Amino acid sequence: MAAAAGVAQCLLKGGARSADGWGMRSLSLITDRLPRVRRLLAAGAGLSAVLLWTLAQGPGAPPAEAFAPRPAATVESEGLQALFGSENRVIPTRERVIALTFNAAWNDAGLDSILGELARRRVPATFFLTGDFADRYPTVVRRIAEAGHGLGNHSFSHPYFKDLTEAERQDEVMAADQALRAAGAGRAVTPFFRFPYSETSPAHIREVNALGFADIEFTTDTNGWKGTEGGMTVDDAVDRALDALCPGAVLQMHVGASQGGTEVIDAEALPRILDALPTRGYRVIDLRSLLTP
Repeated sequence: MAAAAGVAQCLLKGGARSADGWGMRSLSLITDRLPRVRRLLAAGAGLSAVLLWTLAQGPGAPPAEAFAPRPAATVESEGLQALFGSENRVIPTRERVIALTFNAAWNDAGLDSILGELARRRVPATFFLTGDFADRYPTVVRRIAEAGHGLGNHSFSHPYFKDLTEAERQDEVMAADQALRAAGAGRAVTPFFRFPYSETSPAHIREVNALGFADIEFTTDTNGWKGTEGGMTVDDAVDRALDALCPGAVLQMHVGASQGGTEVIDAEALPRILDALPTRGYRVIDLRSLLTP
């Protein structure tokens, strides 16, 4: 009961239902959606190629190159099964740990800064990419994988799932998975899926689970994606992240900027967020540790 109460308090504190950047803008990727990728019949193909990494110990995680692989997770694995049937907005723990996640769908404007900072601090992150992004930036996919981070699925074209048929939703998930693998993600691909706009429903989660993916959402979003034109500042993004700190928090940030922009508030906020974590008794862990029973 105490653990459940802690999760509820963390979600309330973080405002977990806040929309991500896609939910607030009209983007050409949505209005001019690419032709639907043909449905992949082998829905679960290749999911056993997931690479797991060790749980970070001590005040910081080991360097990316030192992360030790564990046996690959399968759809039948106990750790993955435990994540099914839920939005998974908070890691169930009483430890002062958080997980860092980054969405990527627009461009890679903040990637160099983000990867450099993660490497310098020796902390892991999980990057949720759209399949369209993977098709356009295969080098980015490989760079993230080679740096030792996890790669999650954020659909192919970031549509509103409620507007699609079940077959179209399956296409979105599996086409993105195929795009990540074709771009060279290798074993960095995880069985993690994040819904566009964080728009979930029990039925849609069941569909994703049936394809072999666990839904991983977030406790809070920094809202850095809004940029200064949307009224956000680096100070605001840092405050949103730190105000939502609680055991097991999952922080959502973004790699790039919309409409060809180059200003990435989250890339600027990241060093300050990471500086503050140890002063508050927190450390970063890898989401892939959830896959171990």
